[in-house]
Order: sequence, then structure tokens, then C-alpha cells
Amino acid sequence: MIAEAAEQAVLGCCGSHAWAKAVAARRPLRTLPELLAASDSAWWSLGPEDWEEAFASHPRIGEKHAAGPATVASVRWSEGEQSAAMSEAEAVEILADGNRAYEAKFGRVFLVRALGRSAGEILALLRRRLHNTPEAELQESAEQQREITHLRLQRWLSEGEAAQVVPS
Repeated sequence: MIAEAAEQAVLGCCGSHAWAKAVAARRPLRTLPELLAASDSAWWSLGPEDWEEAFASHPRIGEKHAAGPATVASVRWSEGEQSAAMSEAEAVEILADGNRAYEAKFGRVFLVRALGRSAGEILALLRRRLHNTPEAELQESAEQQREITHLRLQRWLSEGEAAQVVPS
């Protein structure tokens, strides 16, 4: 019961059920470095289908709703992560076109750690990544998800949501 609660609690930080289960199984995690190390270990042990599940929990850059299931926390965090990047209105339409091209080529949402990046930076990354092979892009998307997960885990801890779940 406690392990299931821990899984549900961290799910919004990543979006992969297998990742959440693996992180919860590594409890107790008493410090942020332990939590991030457990997250990374769990993430890189997963297969592409689990990564795709996590990717699907993200909305397109500039949008609010994900194609796949998302938690209330993950939707709230996505909005905050994208808000600064989407302040450059002229880039929104260009990003929408880029999102469509990316999805046509790779069959999934363009995933990028938006926090701290401008719309122009994100657009440049999108354009560069459109030249990746599917295999290279899967790895790059996985790394972006890992970075996003770290940011969300840190936020989750700072918001006090982890207090009852992280220790065993």
C-alpha cells in the first residue's frame, strides 16, 4: 500500500509507471542526491516503450494538454516550465509548425526541457533535432525527459509533497 502511494506520488514527475515503480522500490531515499540517483538509475534501466509513455504525458510546447495521461501536478508543472519560453508570441506559430513536422517524422511530441530557455532557443533545438535519426532522437528525448524529471523532483520536494512518501 505504501509502495503504491509512493509510485502515484512520483508519477507526475516523469509519466512512466515503470519508472515510478522502480523509484518507489528504491526507498528510503533521504536526500535529493539519493532521489536523483535513484531516478536516473530507474530511467536508464527502462526500455523505449516506457520512455514513450513518459513522453506522451507532456503537452506540445505551447499547448496545455498532453496526448497521453497526465497527472494534475504534471499539467501544472508543464505550464510553469513552458510559460517563460512561450512569452515570445511570434515563435508560437513557428513552434506549432515545427511540432507538426517533428511528430510526422518521429511519431511523438517534441520533448525539450523548456525551463530557462527562450522560444527562440527551443525553436533552434527543434530545427536541429529534426535532422536526427530516429535512434539518436530517442536518446536525445530520453535525456530531455531525465532533465525535466530532475526539475520536477526538486520542485516536488520543495513543495513538501514528498514528505510522507520518500522515507520508507
